[in-house]
Amino acid sequence: MAAMAAAASDRPPLPWRARLLVGAVTVLHSASLRRDGTVNRFLLSLFDRVVPPNPAPDAAGVASSDHAVSNDLRVRLFVPAEAARDGGGDLPVVVYFHGGGFVFHSVASAQFDALCRRFASAIPAVVASVDFRLAPEHGFPAPYDDGEAALRWVLAGAGGALPSPPATVFVAGDSAGGNVAHHVVARTPGSVSGLIALQPFFAGETPTASEQRLRDAPFGSPERMSWLWRAFLPPGATRDHEAANVPAALRRDAERRRAFPPTMVCVGGWDAHQDRQRDYADALRAAGGAEEVVVAEFPDAIHAFYIFDDLADSKRLLTEVAAFVNRRRAAAAAAS
Repeated sequence: MAAMAAAASDRPPLPWRARLLVGAVTVLHSASLRRDGTVNRFLLSLFDRVVPPNPAPDAAGVASSDHAVSNDLRVRLFVPAEAARDGGGDLPVVVYFHGGGFVFHSVASAQFDALCRRFASAIPAVVASVDFRLAPEHGFPAPYDDGEAALRWVLAGAGGALPSPPATVFVAGDSAGGNVAHHVVARTPGSVSGLIALQPFFAGETPTASEQRLRDAPFGSPERMSWLWRAFLPPGATRDHEAANVPAALRRDAERRRAFPPTMVCVGGWDAHQDRQRDYADALRAAGGAEEVVVAEFPDAIHAFYIFDDLADSKRLLTEVAAFVNRRRAAAAAAS
């Protein structure tokens, strides 16, 4: 269905503002990625608008604060008004990993700060957004190490930032952050109530049909993808490395597959990576991989559509993520 939607037109149905922003980001990213494998971070800093945490609740009742997990790792906590009313003990915690190809953005990037605020308010949940180290300065496995450390910090009560260790914790991420979320959950079996992978960034040496068909779609350039994977993967590794070709790795490792919690996978019809995302869901289902695997299809959606809060699909995504979290939270409570 999603493939048919993409095939019916040569351009995704985006409002002009979103189309202009996507074009500007594409140009900026291309200009910042140097041929020698380094990144022009000064150029990125001119256009990646960052925002501080806000201790006072915003219009939606969400307050935020930054916390040091270690010298190299910080987490931004987003706390909704519901937590202030009941002490926060009953709310789920969502450990979130932002997108950006392992190379771009941070928890302070305005679009990801805003996205975490929307999740905190819509679910409602405490959202712990993880500022993992970026490639190429810190390639594989640095983001996975940081993600695991952040998750364990949250499970232990977030250094006192939470009133007590949370009863239900979910791990979520978008794009490259969805990849990080997968690997963090794989490293910590049995520790979380669910995984939410929003258009997770996977790869392989053999191009898929969607990667070929949508090579000119937003954020689908094969050249850009190749640069990002070279920056992140170990020297000499191909895109069939287990960090990138996750569906193939899952099929090789039955034990890891069985250890996965209920999972939600978000797929966009204009995302070049959609075939790998559906394959990922299929691999989790294989041989009883996860208790539940939900695939949420957004036929008109480009990669990273959720950063545009005025899109109807972005609003629907919030609703579906909230429903998944609250359903799995209730199931976990009933089983305990």
